[in-house]
Amino acid sequence: MDTPALDAIHLTGIRAYGYTGALPEEHVLGQWFEAEITLYLDLSLACQSDHLPDTHNYCTVVEQTQRILREQRFALIERLAGEIAQTALVTDDRLQRVRVKVTKPTPPIPDFSGQVAVEITRDRMQG
Repeated sequence: MDTPALDAIHLTGIRAYGYTGALPEEHVLGQWFEAEITLYLDLSLACQSDHLPDTHNYCTVVEQTQRILREQRFALIERLAGEIAQTALVTDDRLQRVRVKVTKPTPPIPDFSGQVAVEITRDRMQG
């Protein structure tokens, strides 16, 4: 039996203002979040047919991710990344794996001007 190809669609620059964080003020004041998502699936049919139905509608994933970033509140960005991954996986049965990176561009850490990011990868079989 042939193993299907595992190709990738990369979504970058997804931004939204949200309220996830371990500190109480993060749930009140909020902050910007950025997300990068890689969708892994077999794109061979789309490569041959050049028809939109033969690929994944990534607009749905972008819209769902922005909604999750804006509307859902968690203590940890790890949980936020997990929710984005699980939601993306259920958008299309053809998706085999998803990689999600969530970044806090300006985390509330004294004397720290860097960013904090969490990256997770989930396979369909992991659920």
